[in-house]
Amino acid sequence: MEAYILDWLNLLLRWLHVITAIAWIGSSFYFVWLDNSLTRPDDPELLQKGVGGELWAVHGGGFYNPQKYLLAPKTLPRNLHWFFWESYSTWLSGFALFSVLYLFNAGTFLVDKHVLDMSATAAVFAALAYLVAGWLVYDAICRLFGDKPGGDRVVGVLVTLYVIVAVWVACHVFSGRAAFLMTGASLATVMSANVLFWIIPGQRKMVASMRAGQSPDPIHGKRGKQRSVHNTYFTLPVIFAMLSNHYSMTYGAPANWLVLLLIMLAGVLIRQFFVLRHKGVFKWQYPAAAVVILAGVAFWIVPKSALQPAQGVATTVSFAQARQVVETRCIQCHAAKPTLMPVPGKGILLDSKDGILQHAQQIYQQAVVQKAMPLGNMTNITDDERAVLGKWFEAGAKGE
Repeated sequence: MEAYILDWLNLLLRWLHVITAIAWIGSSFYFVWLDNSLTRPDDPELLQKGVGGELWAVHGGGFYNPQKYLLAPKTLPRNLHWFFWESYSTWLSGFALFSVLYLFNAGTFLVDKHVLDMSATAAVFAALAYLVAGWLVYDAICRLFGDKPGGDRVVGVLVTLYVIVAVWVACHVFSGRAAFLMTGASLATVMSANVLFWIIPGQRKMVASMRAGQSPDPIHGKRGKQRSVHNTYFTLPVIFAMLSNHYSMTYGAPANWLVLLLIMLAGVLIRQFFVLRHKGVFKWQYPAAAVVILAGVAFWIVPKSALQPAQGVATTVSFAQARQVVETRCIQCHAAKPTLMPVPGKGILLDSKDGILQHAQQIYQQAVVQKAMPLGNMTNITDDERAVLGKWFEAGAKGE
C-alpha cells in the first residue's frame, strides 16, 4: 500500500508540474515571439499615445491587435494582468516532486559512492546548497556587470562559464542521474527567482510610480528584459535535463558532464534559431549545428562493448546462473521487502522466478545494454555478471 500511495503521489505531482510548466513556458515563448514580431505603427494617433510596436494576428476566428508601449501608457487600465503564478507553481510543484523522489531517498538516488562517498544526509544538504548557490552566483554576476556598458555580453560569457562549472560540479558530486536533474533544477530555480526577485518587483515599481503620477524608471524594464532573455535560453536545456532521467545512455556515459553540456548547447542553438526566426531572420546554421552536435554525442556514447561478454563467461548460460546474479545484485531494490529502498524500485519484483522471467527485457536493457542498474552500482555488479545476464537473455531468457 505504501508503494501504491507513493506512485499516486509521484504521478499527480508530475502531472501538476508538467501542466504548470506548459503554462509558464507557453506564455514565456509567446511574449518572446511577440516582442520580436512587433512593428512600428503607422497610425500617428498610436505613436502619439507612446505605442512603440504593434501586431495584427488572427486566431480562433478572431482578430487580435496587441500593442507595446515604449515605456508605459499615460494612464493605467483598471484591469492589469500579471504573469507570475505560472512560474511559481512550476517551481513549487517541481521542488515537491524532487523532494518526494530524491530528497526522501537520497541514499539511493542522489549518492553514487563511485562518484563521491557521502551519507544520505550530506547529499540532501549538498543538493539544497547547490540550488541556492546557483542562484547566488548567477544573481551576483547580473548585479555586478548587468548595468554596465556592454553588460549583456559580459554577463552572457560569465553565466556560460558558471553553467559549465555547475555541470562539472554536479557530475562529480551526485550520481549521474541526479546530476543531470540537479543541473536542470538549478537553472529552473534561477528562472523562477528571476521572476520573483526582479521581473515582477520591477514591474510593480513601474506601476506604483505611474499611479503616483511619476515617470517610471526605465532601468526596471531593462533589468527585467535582461533576466527574461536569460530565461528563454535556459528553457530547452532545463527541459532536456528534466527528461534525461529516463535515458541512462546520457547520464551514465563516460564524461557525462560533457554530454550534458553539449546537449544543452544544442538546446540553446535551437532556441536561438527560433528567436531570430521571429525577427524575420532565417539562420539555418543554428539548427544544423544542433543536429551535428546531437549526432556527434549519440555516436560518441553508443555502447560499444555492452553486448560483448567479458573474459571467462561461458557461451551458454542457464537460468540458475542468471538468477544467482539477480539475487546477488538486484533484489536489494527489487523485492517485496527491499533492503536499500523503502519500496520496490518502479514496482518491479525480481525475488521470484516468475518475476525474473516477466521482467527479462528490462533486466537486459537496464543492466546489460545501458548499465544503468543497479543505481550508482551500489551492489557492485561486475562486467562478468552483466555478461551472464546478457548471454541468458540473448539465448531466449528461458526459465530452465
